[in-house]
Amino acid sequence: MGVFVYETEFSSNISPTRLFKALILDGDNLIPKIAPQAIKQVETLEGDGGAGTIKKITFGEGSSFKYVKHRVDSIDQDNLCHSYTLIEGDALTDKLEKICYETKLVASPDGVGSVINTVSKYYTINDAEIKEEDVKQGKEKASQLFKLFEKYLNDHPDAYNN
Repeated sequence: MGVFVYETEFSSNISPTRLFKALILDGDNLIPKIAPQAIKQVETLEGDGGAGTIKKITFGEGSSFKYVKHRVDSIDQDNLCHSYTLIEGDALTDKLEKICYETKLVASPDGVGSVINTVSKYYTINDAEIKEEDVKQGKEKASQLFKLFEKYLNDHPDAYNN
């Protein structure tokens, strides 16, 4: 098994706490509403939403994949950190055993908005090769979804403020 590590960073004009509430704590409800073409449904199969919870994400008509299952590894609301692992589904293809994601939100250096840092670790089956171009395509889709979140929060300035 090999490990391919990829890091991304997004900037946002939304505060880290507000973004964490919308994206991490309520993303399962909000994503299908704002991007049904990307994600049709999120179901909790086991757990209470915290560490150890297993969720099934069914992708929308616009996706090339049908579903994935992921396990929540940790949610740290005080430090605005979240980690989870994709454990099943056609997005893993025949090359990947799992993908682990670690996300941390921090205040932007200018104090207006957030910086979202994500480390993705792709665990390959045997000596399978992961191409950076393939990972970048997935990250571009994630970036588009993130922009929909940001637009929603900008259009609804009272949402996720408490």
